[in-house]
Amino acid sequence: MASSSITMDNSVMESEEESGLIARPLRSTETIGIIIGTNIGAGVLGMAYAARKAGYVPLLICLVLTCIFCVITMLYVAEACLRTKGNNQLSGLTRRYLGSAGGWLIFFAVAANSYGALVAYMSGSGNIMMSFFSEYGMTPQLGSFLFFIPSVLVLYLGLKALGVAEKFISMGMVLIVLTLIAATIVHQNTNLAYLWESQWKYIVPVFNLAVFVFGAQFLVPELVRGNLTSAKRIPRLIIIGMILTLLLVAAIPASVIALVGLDNLSEVATLSWGSSLGSWAYFTANSFALLAMLTSYWGLGGCLFTNIFDHFRLGSEENKIKRLVVLAVVSLPPFILAYSGLGSFVNALYFAGTFGGVLMGVIPILLLRASRKNGDRTPEFVCGWYAHPAIQILIITIFASSGVYAIASVFGILPSSW
Repeated sequence: MASSSITMDNSVMESEEESGLIARPLRSTETIGIIIGTNIGAGVLGMAYAARKAGYVPLLICLVLTCIFCVITMLYVAEACLRTKGNNQLSGLTRRYLGSAGGWLIFFAVAANSYGALVAYMSGSGNIMMSFFSEYGMTPQLGSFLFFIPSVLVLYLGLKALGVAEKFISMGMVLIVLTLIAATIVHQNTNLAYLWESQWKYIVPVFNLAVFVFGAQFLVPELVRGNLTSAKRIPRLIIIGMILTLLLVAAIPASVIALVGLDNLSEVATLSWGSSLGSWAYFTANSFALLAMLTSYWGLGGCLFTNIFDHFRLGSEENKIKRLVVLAVVSLPPFILAYSGLGSFVNALYFAGTFGGVLMGVIPILLLRASRKNGDRTPEFVCGWYAHPAIQILIITIFASSGVYAIASVFGILPSSW
């Protein structure tokens, strides 16, 4: 036991020297909150509309399958992290095992994925705030700025603050969703038969969308960093967090479809709920969307923040000047781009983010294999049957095919929905 403690202490010390990132212990609920909060972005409100042709059952099956695949790849990353001395983020871990080119590739993928989402959150938050307070002179820019303040404050305070904030806000989002679901269940227009209407020939674009809903592999190094003193619980926390995410992601479109049917869906679930349940549901559901943007901003922004420190080896994250500079690099471009009109640049981020999504399915496999050959230490857990080569080939095929489809649909080579 003492030997294990010494090994862990040495690992923490080396991590601080190599990446500049300091291990801050997270509670189990905080770890789970980070997973849920980051995955539940505002995009979940568009899931029902995305499944308007295929139906709910095909959507649910796609969500379950892709959740399983993403959990598996997250566990691959967790084992690779625990086999490695030092407290690296995904880009640093990739550089360690796959070379400098691999490290840069992953860093750009993480940056593109994060910036693309943060731009959307800046814009979306401003629109919601304006819809809430337009009679008081609220503008989208001012709304985004008000959203910006708590967003960057938590990022500046660091991992522990992020974990606490994600935990409480995620609990609030769950309560909001449960309230809306309860109102939907007792509503006179709710018809569960709508959930069974399916057209399986439209499943391909739905599956493609689902593949990118659960892409949280980039979070794993942060989860490991917050659980170094109790690493054996990491797989259990990842699985619990992803299952709870799945339940939320599946429950929202189920409620909306059961309420209005497949033919009357709006692009955003808040509109369908608002028109059917009343104005209170509109404000409640949009409050959920705002919180979802906030928690996802923290997760994605925090990931980019720590990857910058690690990738460029900036030294201790406790250096306030460096911390403020990195925070500015993370937070200011999305705010500026949201209102700059640079649509072509945002589209470029989308393409890069799509490519990054494919890498999130492939890189964990390469990291697992490399760390098993050249790792520094014995990990607290080892991936089991789900690390079989046949499963790894299946995962690579699925993620790569989804990436090809996403790009082809944008260029009009394949339809965005059949």
